[in-house]
Amino acid sequence: MINEEIRDREVRLIDETGSQLGIVSNDVAQRTAAEKGLDLVKIAPQAVPPVCKIMDYGKYRFEQTKRDKEQRKNQKTIEMKEVRLSATIDQHDLEVKAKACMKFLGNGDKVKVSIRFRGRQATHGDIGLDVMNTFYEIIKGQGIIDRPAKQEGRNMYMILAPKN
Repeated sequence: MINEEIRDREVRLIDETGSQLGIVSNDVAQRTAAEKGLDLVKIAPQAVPPVCKIMDYGKYRFEQTKRDKEQRKNQKTIEMKEVRLSATIDQHDLEVKAKACMKFLGNGDKVKVSIRFRGRQATHGDIGLDVMNTFYEIIKGQGIIDRPAKQEGRNMYMILAPKN
């Protein structure tokens, strides 16, 4: 709330430099802000009495949006890449998939390694687990297991995260 939106009888007033002016009536606070050509902004409405500060609200909002934009710019989004294997994958194919996985981990992305069991393969989850463990042994230097291999129905998943 700013300026006339503040309806409290008394407020604890802080001036633009940050020093406290004490508890004053709302009228006095409004007048003080108007004399300085600034806005009266309620910064702690839950306090008793509420805390209001004298500031240039437009400039404050501008600085806030600028800070938010800067934080979003510096933020790295982690993507989830997927590498699909099969329960009967050959060693060379496994190494090719591992190379792709290492590239993803090198870029800082998480990797979901999945195996889709076909037909009667679903009853032999241990074969898929062996494939997952072999795959992890190949890429061990680049990543760590974020979520261990787990079979859900006809699929088995493992999530790998890059090493820091």
